[in-house]
Amino acid sequence: MLKGFRDFISRGNVIDLAVAVIIGAAFTPIVNAVSNLITQLIASIIGKPSFDNVLEFTINGTLIQPGTIITAIVNFLLIAGSVYFVIVLPMNKFKERQAVKEAVEEAAAEPSAEIQLLTEIRDALTAKK
Repeated sequence: MLKGFRDFISRGNVIDLAVAVIIGAAFTPIVNAVSNLITQLIASIIGKPSFDNVLEFTINGTLIQPGTIITAIVNFLLIAGSVYFVIVLPMNKFKERQAVKEAVEEAAAEPSAEIQLLTEIRDALTAKK
């Protein structure tokens, strides 16, 4: 039983998930700050930081606020945009630069086709002697 638990914990997936949760928690203040900034900009434009009161109406004395759905969608888009532009986009650019750097280093390490051909000719001539 303990061996199975140890195998489960030592899998890369569990460790990766734990690291992702910790990193996500560390990025939460950044995402919240960007989201709050955009929410404040929306509040300065429309006068309120949410759309909760948009299209509200009452039925039999019950207040119905379809604007809460709009607020939830806007909040989701703000958080998704913040994560994309603050985390995903810079990481993708970093990975692209690393891939280009590795490709250049790999190309420099391998001799060109002409050099390889000349080496083969040299080796064939040496073998004939």
